[in-house]
Amino acid sequence: MRHNKKFNHLGRTASHRNAMLSNMAISLIMHKRITTTVAKAKALKKYVEPLITKCKQDTTNSRRVVFSYLQDKFAVTELFKEVSVKVADRPGGYTRIIKTGHRLGDNAEMCFIELVDFDENMAKQTVKKTRTRRSKKNAEGPAAAAETKAEETPKAE
Repeated sequence: MRHNKKFNHLGRTASHRNAMLSNMAISLIMHKRITTTVAKAKALKKYVEPLITKCKQDTTNSRRVVFSYLQDKFAVTELFKEVSVKVADRPGGYTRIIKTGHRLGDNAEMCFIELVDFDENMAKQTVKKTRTRRSKKNAEGPAAAAETKAEETPKAE
């Protein structure tokens, strides 16, 4: 039976996996985007999102808890000063995984994982256009309107 065996072990021992995820979380916090395999990115997402949620409350205890996971005071400072300000109103979903294809050597599925609020390109694309109601007179479009105007004007013969 597979009770309580949900997470991916990534082919590593527990200590190696924890060290790898900690290092990847530090890199993600410092650089805001990293390239990795899809399996590692999914494991990292489960590792780093609770830490980002924890950093919303800037207390001594939450700093100590986050430091116990990351073991890097510069990353903890970055997380509590810059990242927590940007994600303060977001209820969750702080990271985004975008698949980029397969790695040339071993055909592993690659992606990059990034912090959602720090990508300016995606932020510009998420602006929704408001739909306007148009009159039935211009329903055909500008090309059809130009043709009807041309037919209405008498031709000089």
